[in-house]
Amino acid sequence: MILKSIASALSPGGPQARLSILIFHRVLSQPDPLFPGEQDARRFNEVLSWVARWFQVLPLDEAVSRLGNGTLPARAAAITFDDGYADNATNALPILQRHKMAATFFIATSFMDGGRMWNDSIIEAVRTCRAKVLNLGDAGLGSYVLDTHDQRRVAIEALLGLVKYLDPIKRREAVASVMQSAGSALPDDLMMSAGQIRQLRIAGMQIGAHTCHHPILARLSDEDAFNEISHSKASLESLLQEAVTLFAYPNGKPGTDYLAKHAEMVQRAGFAAAVSTAHGVSTVATDRFQLPRFSPWDPGRFRYGTRMLANLRSVQPQMA
Repeated sequence: MILKSIASALSPGGPQARLSILIFHRVLSQPDPLFPGEQDARRFNEVLSWVARWFQVLPLDEAVSRLGNGTLPARAAAITFDDGYADNATNALPILQRHKMAATFFIATSFMDGGRMWNDSIIEAVRTCRAKVLNLGDAGLGSYVLDTHDQRRVAIEALLGLVKYLDPIKRREAVASVMQSAGSALPDDLMMSAGQIRQLRIAGMQIGAHTCHHPILARLSDEDAFNEISHSKASLESLLQEAVTLFAYPNGKPGTDYLAKHAEMVQRAGFAAAVSTAHGVSTVATDRFQLPRFSPWDPGRFRYGTRMLANLRSVQPQMA
């Protein structure tokens, strides 16, 4: 009750409201020994039980609209997922329904129906590599001992850091080198099918766009960036036969992963709002095309709650 009372004081209803937007990616069936901190079904259910005690969860489009017109309730929150993983439909959906909550799922459309994101290609290549050493020296990516889960995790984190901000062509080449050197078959069922996306929508969840290929928009030409934004919208609208009005920037760091001009592109493409990964909460003054998001990583209820309270005090400046 103390956490709820403090949240009410920090996030009142009406014109002074503050909107907390939570961000998730995957909800695994079981804990992953490579990434023990990754959300699994038991943990996600636990987190939603805490959030239900402290916040009033609204669909994101409703929350943004009510924030703008001054009718947002106290302790308002929204739940979002990025990328479009299949476990969002198989694991997250039933838990959301159990808690009577709606979430918004941002889909990178080119990976539907058997595609695989570049980062997952690296993760799964390292996970399944049978060699004790992964030597990527010829590709300029180093060499990694893979005897333990910890060593594989270190290799993955290092490779993701080296590859993430390469231009798209060089990034594809680097990922191909990792896959070839690892030499193992990789899964093709990590991402949602078109049918699963429709299933989410029929269940009352919201679907938003997340570009086609999940690029770093700041590394693309203006034409390519706008195409990634607008084509993902068109693809989902064709699939769902309705307007798609919400967008999430890939990676989402303002000034690094996307620029002010990309927020303008999102608006020009016909979206009503967009979310970043900057920490903080949204107020009536927040740019609707740069809404911040935040999720605590703490395993315990008290620390999770106090970090949510700390985030309620954070109002991020917007890019000009």
